[in-house]
Amino acid sequence: MQFSNSSLGQILHILQILQQGKSLGKKELEILVNQELIDQKRADVFNITLADVREVIMERSLLFQSVITDYDKFPLRDNYSLATLWKLWLPLGIKLANKCQNLSCPFIQGMLGGQGTGKTTLAKILVLILDKLGYKTISISIDDIYKTYAERQLLEKQDSRLIWRGPPGTHDVSLGIEILDKLRQSKSQNSDSLIAIPRFNKSLFNGAGDRIEPEIVTKVDIVLFEGWFVGVRPVEDKVFDFAKLPPIITEADKKFARDMNKNLIEYLPLWEKLDSLIVLYPTDYRFSKQWRKQAEQQMIASGKSGMSDDEIEKFVDYFWQALHPELFIKPLIQNQELVDLVIEINSDHSLGNIYQPKS
Repeated sequence: MQFSNSSLGQILHILQILQQGKSLGKKELEILVNQELIDQKRADVFNITLADVREVIMERSLLFQSVITDYDKFPLRDNYSLATLWKLWLPLGIKLANKCQNLSCPFIQGMLGGQGTGKTTLAKILVLILDKLGYKTISISIDDIYKTYAERQLLEKQDSRLIWRGPPGTHDVSLGIEILDKLRQSKSQNSDSLIAIPRFNKSLFNGAGDRIEPEIVTKVDIVLFEGWFVGVRPVEDKVFDFAKLPPIITEADKKFARDMNKNLIEYLPLWEKLDSLIVLYPTDYRFSKQWRKQAEQQMIASGKSGMSDDEIEKFVDYFWQALHPELFIKPLIQNQELVDLVIEINSDHSLGNIYQPKS
């Protein structure tokens, strides 16, 4: 979903008109109609047809005017983000709201994305949008169900390769299942029961992290469950025999990859709780290193502590050794039965194609 300079300028001009509380004129409406129908794959994703496109735009323009009053709460605020709000975030929020209608239990949306793909940012923005649509939404990260610091210390003694939190095996999967089950039951039973949502602070214990006080919620309509391998399935063991994908190089690397693949089996009952799965997919998985370096350099420039480029190389390699994107994510986005929506991310964090996997 690349914007040309001219189309981006047109969209921003129209959005500025809407920001002023004005209604769309005939000229502005036709510009937006043409923009919606240019990308047929994206139009199909959001169920936009020639017959209803004008109605869709009018509905979205009203939602835009409602959401923009809280624009200062958005984690990203620039011209490109404003256009992305119009072209992706708002229609995606509407799509989720439509899926939630008439359900007797919360809709659980899985969101898979590697480091730097923007999954946490997307979740925060969708919570704001869905609130405007009248749906109570919470975001839960797979980080929130990490095993406690004490449990992970014991885990590292049992397996010295688990030097960082993150890979399969470092989470309390049963806790995740328990929380999602409680959320489902609370709405179906029409009860006001309070549910404790686990939360995790990465800065504790010198960056090792630990659980903190849970968040108490009730009557949730939509759950956004996001993480770097949410929904990822085990692959056939034989793929590691022939894989020549750095940093999986040595026999020890392959043994680690195989063991992490086996650990994924434990997560399958958790993935079964998801009603839908969105994948934020870098057009080249190696962008994650570039993005992580940029983020760390910005932190250091602001006076905060951050990792060196060499430390980032080792850190990201560790996660690729555990679950390599080419082996686990690439096949997943081609599976229509497991993935409902793919959002491509370009090297500059702009959006690429938005589509549903083919049958």
